[in-house]
Amino acid sequence: MIRTPLRPLARILEARRKGENPDAIERENIRLRHEEMRDRARRRAEGRLLVLAGLFFIGFTAVGGKMAVLAQSEPAEPRISSAGARILAQRADIVDRQGRVLATNFDTHSLYAQPQQMVDPVRAAEKLAEIFPDLDGERLLRDFTGTRKFLWIRRTLSPEQKQAVHDIGEPGLLFGPREMRLYPNGRLAAHVLGGAGFGREGVHAAEVVGVAGIEKQLDERLRDPARAHEPLTLSLDLSVQAAMERVLLGGMKIMNAKGAAGILMDAHSGEVIAVASLPDFDPNKRPPLPTEGNPDDSPLFNRAVQGVYELGSTFKVFALAQALDMGLVTPSTVIDTRSPMQWGKFRIRDFRNYGPELSAEKVLVKSSNVGTARIALQIGGARQKAFLDALGFMQPSPLEISEASGSRPLLPAKWSDLSTMTISYGHGLSTSPMHLAAAYATLVNGGRLVTPTLLRDPARTPGPRVISEVTSASMRDMLRKVVSEGTASLAEVPGYAVGGKTGTADKPKTRGGGYYKDKVIASFAGMFPADDPRYVLVVTLDEPVETSGDEPHRTAGWTAVPVAAEIVRRTAPLLGLRPAIDPAGAPVIRPASQ
Repeated sequence: MIRTPLRPLARILEARRKGENPDAIERENIRLRHEEMRDRARRRAEGRLLVLAGLFFIGFTAVGGKMAVLAQSEPAEPRISSAGARILAQRADIVDRQGRVLATNFDTHSLYAQPQQMVDPVRAAEKLAEIFPDLDGERLLRDFTGTRKFLWIRRTLSPEQKQAVHDIGEPGLLFGPREMRLYPNGRLAAHVLGGAGFGREGVHAAEVVGVAGIEKQLDERLRDPARAHEPLTLSLDLSVQAAMERVLLGGMKIMNAKGAAGILMDAHSGEVIAVASLPDFDPNKRPPLPTEGNPDDSPLFNRAVQGVYELGSTFKVFALAQALDMGLVTPSTVIDTRSPMQWGKFRIRDFRNYGPELSAEKVLVKSSNVGTARIALQIGGARQKAFLDALGFMQPSPLEISEASGSRPLLPAKWSDLSTMTISYGHGLSTSPMHLAAAYATLVNGGRLVTPTLLRDPARTPGPRVISEVTSASMRDMLRKVVSEGTASLAEVPGYAVGGKTGTADKPKTRGGGYYKDKVIASFAGMFPADDPRYVLVVTLDEPVETSGDEPHRTAGWTAVPVAAEIVRRTAPLLGLRPAIDPAGAPVIRPASQ
């Protein structure tokens, strides 16, 4: 850059010749130079501000565009997918309807080894074998002295075990943080909770995933980071569940049964208050799946949901309810009950001779197979099938546990007239106790369809109507008379009006077809209080034998009914139901003395 001199010689000489002051020329040149410098600096600053404004505009435009895209997209929780990402182990608690904990998380540690960092591998192997007797000390020593650089020893440790390992003082034995699932009530509600285990594992974390029950069915909900602080509230009542399991276990032992199942359900909402299957297991130490034998030999088998049985005379209520609702019969209609009833080469018999005829009501109270079969013939196979479908008997139970998907009822290949008759009294169609409980609730709650659920939802709306309120009221009266006058007399509980129906079905053979003559499935399906049912109870015993008398008894009236009565006696007060006490006499009211 060429700089203009502040005192140019030509102008200085000219100024001296004219007698002017040469310093004024310098001052004028300095002023012009400063003005030029200020103009140049101002143009540079204005340029920089323009560039910065452009960058801000671009940035805000990009952020605004991204926000617009996100606002128009479906909301979704971000997921970590990279192989080296942190493993999320946090899992929501599970609580009962009162907020009491059924499943929670427990901080513990894992134990692993880095043999190349070990000082004394021989001593470490010996000490670990003493602390954990199930470990092979020789195998540990081979691993510690071999070429392995990493070795899992224990996935979880108790605080005492961690301290014992720490006391070994071996730098090659290291601990990793773990969060494991804890079921503080042990076996209680084991088949509902199912259990959880480890999925992906790392040194510093492990993924906790559901392996069965509601833990598996609602695994995504329980693992959702956005809802980890929000417990999953079940419909179960811990106190009622404990009482039912205790009574059911005692009843199974007294009745010499192979297994047992019990369901207590809200008759209006379908919420399962308690459900038990015996034998059971501890989900903290879930046993392995069986590899041989019958599925129901394993304690993992859920008899209340997975067990698909012919439930015998408990099905007679459906034939009576449908016939009443269709106007084919009334409770007083006379039904031909002459036994045996011949149908082709088959004969249908009653347990005992009830005479040539009974009213429709007495057919249910006395539990007549012949009378029920004749009513079913009036209904017809197509209409019977549609009615049972409306009650939910054609599909797996929608209960929120993973095992429910395998509870599809077993239907006849051809729904013939003979099938129509046998199904009416509980043979030829196999279903689960959970299906039976929901169907009974539908019949006695006023006729609204009930869908069983394990989730607490006070805002649940009633289902569609299946039968009329008048028919439902008639069924409640009949079921009450089955207890007060019929086959379920042992179900009477002082202070609580119980209604219900017994069912005894011969158990089918696992091989070769046919039925065992000395093995039955005994069931009782009932409701209480009978005048305004709030709860439905189903109890099923597998191969029971009552041996207190001279002759063994296998029928439900002798086996399942007493167990059900004791469950009502124990649980009704826990459910807030006050017993109805008959007054000893009319009170005498006297005027107060003056």
